[in-house]
Amino acid sequence: MDKILVIVHTEADGGLGKAAFETVGAAKSLGAAFDLGIIGADVAAATNLLAGCGAASFFGVSGAAFGQSRYATDAAAMVALVKAAGAGIIIAPATSRLARVAAGAAQRLGGRADTQVTALEVKDGTPLATRWFYRQRMTGSLTRTGQKPWIITLAPGSFIPWQGAPGEATVTTVPVEAAARTEVVGIEAPSADQQTIRPDAEVLFVAGAGWTKKQADGAVKAQDASSLILGFLNACKASLGSSKSLVDLSGEGHSVLPFLTHLHQVGQTGATPRHPKGLATCCHGEEPHVVGWRFITERRAVNLDPNCGWARGKADVLYVADAFAVMKRVNELLTA
Repeated sequence: MDKILVIVHTEADGGLGKAAFETVGAAKSLGAAFDLGIIGADVAAATNLLAGCGAASFFGVSGAAFGQSRYATDAAAMVALVKAAGAGIIIAPATSRLARVAAGAAQRLGGRADTQVTALEVKDGTPLATRWFYRQRMTGSLTRTGQKPWIITLAPGSFIPWQGAPGEATVTTVPVEAAARTEVVGIEAPSADQQTIRPDAEVLFVAGAGWTKKQADGAVKAQDASSLILGFLNACKASLGSSKSLVDLSGEGHSVLPFLTHLHQVGQTGATPRHPKGLATCCHGEEPHVVGWRFITERRAVNLDPNCGWARGKADVLYVADAFAVMKRVNELLTA
């Protein structure tokens, strides 16, 4: 089998994200030797976190220019690491930082790239990568023998993270000359309480269109819905999702929760999150929406209709109740 190189990058604090440990875990599961490459402003601390992972050699691209995500510098760093390691198979996490440069790096190296891989195995001495196609309704297995290097990016949440004690590792510094035409002057980001998309959250809370429809008393209670939903998110730091019907209601002249966007959309035309637990509220469990929940380990739903789609084997538990009353009581318990 070709030589394997794992490439990860540091986070803003100089450490490593969960996706980096998942990538190392995926590489170790192949049962073959591998090298490790790290990109960041200072890779020493991050390398020590992975010192015991079993990598044969450690390579690093470091410097102020590589502390920020930028196509020119990240692509050049990935190319330099591959050449330094002499690897034929490159495994990297499909984070926003590396996913956008994988194809460009493969083109510069004369290789190929396959993205969002959800499973890796070795068959007859050859790595086999599996990923979803057709809006995640069918899977395909891929292998490449004559097109090298082969860059594979792994979908976050698909692999068991490597766990091990930190240590001390010797890093081979790889020099990189990258002409950066852009300058990162700062980052504008919402506060922790305003951030409602949290990929690493334990719970995914999905709001359906019922939150902004007329309630039993004939009134629309969008303001109450906003308070209940945001109260739950802030109390347990859950991630927020929505059904397509909810984010599109503005085009139909209906009330819309102001903090929901198309980025929150979960389903066939939206995201496919991988949280351990999921709670759907005021959703009916239609197939286009539920398809986005296929990787949620435990699924629960709250709906007044006992015959909704969730009741037909799509949820582990269905609570036939008013979501307003349920979430009000849940928030009371969380803040007690």
